Amino acid sequence: MSPDDSLTVAIADEPGDIEKAIGQSLGRLALDDFRDKVVAIKPNDTTATAKDKTACTQADSLRATIRFVKTLHPAKIVVSGGAGKMETDEVFKVLGYFEVIESEGVEWFDHNKAPFVGVDLPFGPQRRVMVNPRVLEYEKIVSLAQLKVHSTATVTLAIKNIAMSFPAADFYGHPRVSQELHPHNILQDKQAFLVGMLMRFPIDLAIVTGHPAMIGKGPVGGKAIETGLVIAGRDAVAVDSVGAHLLGFETLAVQHLRQAAELGLGIAYTPIGAETGHTRLKIAGVSVEAAEKSFREAAYGEAF
Repeated sequence: MSPDDSLTVAIADEPGDIEKAIGQSLGRLALDDFRDKVVAIKPNDTTATAKDKTACTQADSLRATIRFVKTLHPAKIVVSGGAGKMETDEVFKVLGYFEVIESEGVEWFDHNKAPFVGVDLPFGPQRRVMVNPRVLEYEKIVSLAQLKVHSTATVTLAIKNIAMSFPAADFYGHPRVSQELHPHNILQDKQAFLVGMLMRFPIDLAIVTGHPAMIGKGPVGGKAIETGLVIAGRDAVAVDSVGAHLLGFETLAVQHLRQAAELGLGIAYTPIGAETGHTRLKIAGVSVEAAEKSFREAAYGEAF
């Protein structure tokens, strides 16, 4: 992958056809370096019930992602889960992930479970985090996230999907922020913690889907809205900043995105004409302006 390949953010808008949307967005990216690698796909598996699955990655999104990654000829695909409030296998069962995993012939792993090893973080309030050592063996990390607001992180997109899942919940407690089993400093500056985790666990492919998106309140219990939007790229900061823009937040308003960009971990999307200058990113497929119009019509009934 050349340096310029990471500057592309691909956007698709295919209401009612998530497989087509994921295929279109990922098909516009350079992913040749996934060949013969151990690829972990991390869906958003925070919590779900039979009555409400809207906070998580949907089973058809996971299936579409697995099928596309297969075309890249990896050595292995692992669906890596680490739910917060519930046990991972319980969430996977509710969401229908096991049927997808079995039918697609891929592996799954619960990275909440023991054994645990300590990993040093170079930034943020928590300088050492306990993880299952299996996550250190992943050669390519795919963050398959939802387009959602978050009450303390402002947005919960590709970066947070990894950062708040890899710390093992069986070590810290369910949920991790409860500190029921072991204390931590994550909540002293949660947004800086996300940056430290991104430094230590870089995301090789960020995918954010609006199937569904969540507004009003998050990460759970908000208003779920169905869109056809998928945002994808090799630069998680870029992808998340585009997602934040659709939700109504510019990079300066989202601390972890601003810090990550300032520290050189990625390039944030900048709207044309903004005071911070013209974006260096290449937007492929649907324009940000068209995606914004589509999102606002789905969320608010009008493209204001």
